[in-house]
Amino acid sequence: MSFRTVCTTLGASLELNFFRVCNPARPTTIQDWLQERINAVAASISDIRLLLRVKSLPKSSESRRVFITGGTGYIGSALIPILLERDHRVRVLVRPGSKAKLPAACEVVSGDALDANTYRQVIRPSDTFIHLVGVPHPSPAKGAQFRAVDMVSGREAISACAELGMRHFIYLSVAHPAPLRIMKDYIAVRAECEQMIQERHLNATIIRPWYVLGPGHRWPYLLLPFYKVCEWLPFTRAGALRLGLVTLEQLILALVQAVESPIQGTRVVGVPEIRSAALNLPREITRQTA
Repeated sequence: MSFRTVCTTLGASLELNFFRVCNPARPTTIQDWLQERINAVAASISDIRLLLRVKSLPKSSESRRVFITGGTGYIGSALIPILLERDHRVRVLVRPGSKAKLPAACEVVSGDALDANTYRQVIRPSDTFIHLVGVPHPSPAKGAQFRAVDMVSGREAISACAELGMRHFIYLSVAHPAPLRIMKDYIAVRAECEQMIQERHLNATIIRPWYVLGPGHRWPYLLLPFYKVCEWLPFTRAGALRLGLVTLEQLILALVQAVESPIQGTRVVGVPEIRSAALNLPREITRQTA
């Protein structure tokens, strides 16, 4: 049985549960409210653990000026404190009137991620641009939203950075190709944005996780035995590694590594590289300071 067949069968059986997790309803019972509070505490503990780990790592000798779109979401809110801890200067784009809570040490600028004309003039003097904008809680029913938000915001960011000659563009994409058709629109939009990056000749790092494990996103731990078997079998190994699970901590460290090691041309960071970022980050810093 091929990895495609296994994933298609498994995906069909888990699709309903997957999208119930990704699209939780507003809390309507005490149990729902308690679960939200538990998730919030778990997120705080996870953030503290990650911060302590980062504190133990050597710092880069060069501070970056980083501009972030989508910085108030699940990934961005975990990434920003880590970049600040590592002495990078962070400027975050937020919607006008947004009450998003961001660390006091970062600079907040207002603009619309769907229209680069509202923020192009405040990107500089940043040398690194991280694009994290995406429709929250993605599901197959949100194909139109992926094109209206993910595609448009990506196109605007890519265009603005190409015009400004941005030193390094970092794009959070998704692992592909993938056999599961349930997220084909989501994957297609990110593949198109990757193509735009290539066409505009940006110096870019494209990061391709599949599913990110973290607070409120832990049910796929149940799939780990399945993944281990598929990674062990020669005929399913490549697909299992490409579409493997990564933790929020691993993804944040991969983003930090990308920030601190700009590239000429295009670099694609897949699941295996994301998983090894915690090991590679100290080595890269040692190499830079040697």
